[in-house]
Amino acid sequence: MRHKTTNDTPAPALRGIADHSWQERGLCHRLLAKTIDALFFHASRDRAAIDEAKSICGSCPVKKACFDYALDNEIRHGMWGGLTEDERRPWHARVNKRLDYSRVKAAFEGRDVHLSDAEREAVTRHAYTRGWSPERLAYALRLDLDWARDLMRNAAHAVADRDRYWGQSDEAEAADDEHAEDKGAEDEDAASPVQVPRQVQTHALIAALRKAA
Repeated sequence: MRHKTTNDTPAPALRGIADHSWQERGLCHRLLAKTIDALFFHASRDRAAIDEAKSICGSCPVKKACFDYALDNEIRHGMWGGLTEDERRPWHARVNKRLDYSRVKAAFEGRDVHLSDAEREAVTRHAYTRGWSPERLAYALRLDLDWARDLMRNAAHAVADRDRYWGQSDEAEAADDEHAEDKGAEDEDAASPVQVPRQVQTHALIAALRKAA
């Protein structure tokens, strides 16, 4: 029996680098410039201003977009996404290691997203396994064609190494299983004069059981 389905999933909220429309939905958007300066660009020890700004950011619908904007554009001064400059410092230090799959998905959907090195690597590996050409990757990530070719070449090596490793691992596990079965059979034979039949386990069966697990 077949069922006809529709995709009613709403469009992701993640937008491109040049899209600032999220700012209009911020709770601070309609505040006076003087108030914004006092609350969100406060003195480092002004606890009253910090607490009031955090209370506004806490219920803001675009808090994550605000936080990502500060990271993508290296904005270190002021409060963004509900975090002060000191609280964001570790995030800025690790920004190139960030791996957010919502951003990876957005890149595949054609949006201009500021990807970290780890996110760009994830996009490249997925693109390679999907059979993308270097030209398509260069267009999607706004890269130079030679750079895209280098990324695809690295992805090919990484995937080949991964498959080679897992292949060796599976063979080693299968050999260990066979050795354990043979040893178990010998122990059974030594314990009883009667030959006890045991279940035949082929490589195909073992592989199927591993997949099921």
